[in-house]
Amino acid sequence: MLLTDNRSRRHLLVLEEGGEFHSHAGITKHDDLIGRDEGLYVHSTKGQRFRVFRPSLEDYILNMKRGAQVIYPKDLGPMMMLADIGPGMEVFESGIGSGALSMTMLRAGAKITGYEIREDFANRAKKNVVGFLGEQIMDRYDVHIRSAYEPIDGDSFFDRVVLDLPEPWQVVPHAANALRPGGIFLAYTPSITQAAHLQEVLNTTFFTEQKTIEVLNRGWHIEGQAVRPDHRMVAHTAFLTRARLGVAPVVDAEPAPATESFADTATDAATEPTTG
Repeated sequence: MLLTDNRSRRHLLVLEEGGEFHSHAGITKHDDLIGRDEGLYVHSTKGQRFRVFRPSLEDYILNMKRGAQVIYPKDLGPMMMLADIGPGMEVFESGIGSGALSMTMLRAGAKITGYEIREDFANRAKKNVVGFLGEQIMDRYDVHIRSAYEPIDGDSFFDRVVLDLPEPWQVVPHAANALRPGGIFLAYTPSITQAAHLQEVLNTTFFTEQKTIEVLNRGWHIEGQAVRPDHRMVAHTAFLTRARLGVAPVVDAEPAPATESFADTATDAATEPTTG
């Protein structure tokens, strides 16, 4: 449950019978919230008024407990579009972190195989995912403690490879073997030098349609006739690099018939006898 006060401060709660939320504004009892409609007001013991809502995915990601820095909502939406994530997609994800990207893809209906080298991050991610989507989601969320810089296991091909790693170029050869033809590779990299090096490596493979974008998010202050951009904005967070896996060129079973080249013609012309 999400409580917001008159100064737009937000508090994320997991409701329990008999539980209490303690803040500088006093105590708010969970029993006053359980079973009631969203949008209502509740009051603390000191008279502080809170508006009550179920958290959106954005609310949950920005307020949940985290082990690693999360990917922010301004990037999560574009990543979903760039990777074309939808129901039934088999996704390989590495750099699980606190689970923000995982829960976004899972809620869209994807099935995820994840690699994370830190067990504490993996455990935190799984708790966050279950906290928002429920225990049943673990049927589609399989996290392993291992590095994606090593070959990716599996007997079938993935539809998507999505990475939040310091050196995603090390995964490119493994991704090429693990993706189905036409599958999408997507990497989140904070530094432009990382994105540039990744593009260089992708250009040496059968990956194609590479592009890198940056998403900037500027809010607006609108109050009566006072309309202006906010003084602060969420600017750079990372670069998003996307590519699609092509296939090797088809080699003909039989060599094509020889054709006369311009060089051969020029040589023949130079050696022909002349008459005078």
